[in-house]
Amino acid sequence: MTKLIIYGAAGYTGRMVCANAKAHGLDFVIAGRVKDQGRLELLAAELGAEYRLFTADDRAAAHAAMDGIGVLVNCAGPFMHTAEPLMRACLAAGVHYLGIAAEMDSYRLAETLDAEARAKGIMLLPGCGGSVAMLGSLAGHAAKRVAGPIRLSIALHVTGGFSRGSAVSASENVTAQTLHRIDGALVGRNADEVRAFDFGKGPAMAFPVTLPDLITIWHSTGIPNIETFVYVAEGAFPEGDLAQMPDGPTLEQREANRYHAAVEVTGRDGTVVRSLLDTVNGYTFTTIAAAEAARRVIGGEARPGFQTPATLFGNGFAETIADTRIVDQ
Repeated sequence: MTKLIIYGAAGYTGRMVCANAKAHGLDFVIAGRVKDQGRLELLAAELGAEYRLFTADDRAAAHAAMDGIGVLVNCAGPFMHTAEPLMRACLAAGVHYLGIAAEMDSYRLAETLDAEARAKGIMLLPGCGGSVAMLGSLAGHAAKRVAGPIRLSIALHVTGGFSRGSAVSASENVTAQTLHRIDGALVGRNADEVRAFDFGKGPAMAFPVTLPDLITIWHSTGIPNIETFVYVAEGAFPEGDLAQMPDGPTLEQREANRYHAAVEVTGRDGTVVRSLLDTVNGYTFTTIAAAEAARRVIGGEARPGFQTPATLFGNGFAETIADTRIVDQ
């Protein structure tokens, strides 16, 4: 089956994914909660698409909504509420699962469900955009520049503000412990251990965070020691009452705020290499990448089990999105 369903289509990011799916000429339906029916009706009319209503944790309704569907893209955060029921619904219905989660739990869940998904021939790709696609490509590129990579430090430069949905997800998913990967295992670390990264305009101090890339980069490269950092530009992180935030950055704000990432990889012989990624704003990148990933999966590029963009599409995936480029330092 080659039909796509986009769940969470009424949200800020979901609407952008729908617009990109339409631009690709994909055969898709949109979906979301009953409370979003009004917005879904308007969006469906605008897109010329069918819409379906169901709550992610209503197993029977979710299964019924998968009728005739081959691929699902989950855009409905916080993903701590939607990823598990939708992954399980996809496994039951024989539908490939794609998501845009920035939350660790979705990736741990995909690891847990990997064997079942492989047995059923279903793919779980919980992150097909965002840092997982950006940093996965950058890490894979740099890792190939050394013999036997053993250590990787990577940082994302976030700028231009958050959507209201992303801010709510982030507030609900603050981890009690900051993690890094040491000798293949996830262990706690001091959250105050900041370090400098050069994103192309001189050193900037980034702080350690628990990103899902601790799972996905290890999964795609096998590097045993990985640490992840974020540098948030002044004014980008939301403050105050999140409910009063605008839906998300405007087109003008997105165009004015590109994302960057920096990586440092150490080889077995002590060689150290550094590479940089320059790309469009994170929301623009993620919504283009999600639609492109869906197009390719519908076209037959799928592998059973837990996958990342790098394991599925290769290290060059990010550079196929908009005008993303990776350069070596």
